[in-house]
Amino acid sequence: MNKIINKYLIVKFIKFFFITILIFLSLGIVLSLFEEVEFFRNLNLHFTLPLILTLSHVPTLILELLPFIVFLSSMSYFWHLRNSKDLLSIKVFGYSNLKVALILSFCSFLLGLFFLFAVNPITSILTKYYETEKAQYTRDVEHLISINKNGVWIKEIDGNIYKIINAENLNKESLEKVSIYIYDDKNLITRIESETALITKNPWQMKKVYIYNILEESSIFLENYEFASNNTSAKINTLYKNLNTVSFLDLILNYSQLNQKGYSKKLLNEKINKFTSLPLFLFLMVILAAIFTIGSLNNKQNFYYILISILTCIAIFYFKDFSIALGQTEKISPALSIWMPILVVGLFCSIGVIHINEK
Repeated sequence: MNKIINKYLIVKFIKFFFITILIFLSLGIVLSLFEEVEFFRNLNLHFTLPLILTLSHVPTLILELLPFIVFLSSMSYFWHLRNSKDLLSIKVFGYSNLKVALILSFCSFLLGLFFLFAVNPITSILTKYYETEKAQYTRDVEHLISINKNGVWIKEIDGNIYKIINAENLNKESLEKVSIYIYDDKNLITRIESETALITKNPWQMKKVYIYNILEESSIFLENYEFASNNTSAKINTLYKNLNTVSFLDLILNYSQLNQKGYSKKLLNEKINKFTSLPLFLFLMVILAAIFTIGSLNNKQNFYYILISILTCIAIFYFKDFSIALGQTEKISPALSIWMPILVVGLFCSIGVIHINEK
């Protein structure tokens, strides 16, 4: 009988969980689609491109919002159990509120592992596709800097001249194996290849440089060359480095290579801690939802629980961002900035489980 009840609880919970994901997915697609259409509105492109880019980008957003999706789906499911009187029927077979909450919490923990190892590699590929495709249509953007497994990519605009810069590695204050492509409005006019480029200040100091004049079909070699750029190492290091293009497995297996590509150990460790904390975060969000809902059988308090769930999501979301900001400004350690919201939620849950078990 216990196996039947456990299966009933888990299957219904997963159903509510995926319904909530579909709701968030639909909202995300609508909102992101408007943003992509606005981005491409001045280009003569078919509607399918913004739609494809939207579908590539939204799964990553869903993964970011997963703790809050689990919390809201858990709240909905506990309301269902309470209002349908299923909870009372389950208690007849010796199930306490705490036991029900723990069963669903372990289920959410396993869901977290599933998303970490099965879904995250897919979302990282989609994000990489999204960035690559969108970068081809960013001529109206003055700068574009991305660091991923394929190296460093920089785009600059100087009047009607476009510069696309690629380097294999960002090694502290130098770029290694640099390729620079310079375009006018229509054509590639110059290609520059260099072994290294010191980018601490403008202009960059480049070594062992080959300059290919595409229009004149000529080339020259220079031992030293100064290249005018809008970016320096300080600026590049402070700009966004999208680790969403790298999956959790890649972070673990290719940690050293990513560090050599230019990602700082601080940034890599922060992302690893964020990934590893996800299953526990989901576990605690189910417990938190149970504390707010499963302790009462009053059907007239639904509005109260809806309000509490919304306010709780907002509070946790902003506290999470505030904690990460403290870590990025080195007020606290980066690892602690990731785990502090989970520790606070865990402390609250440890007190709250006593309350729900007494009901």
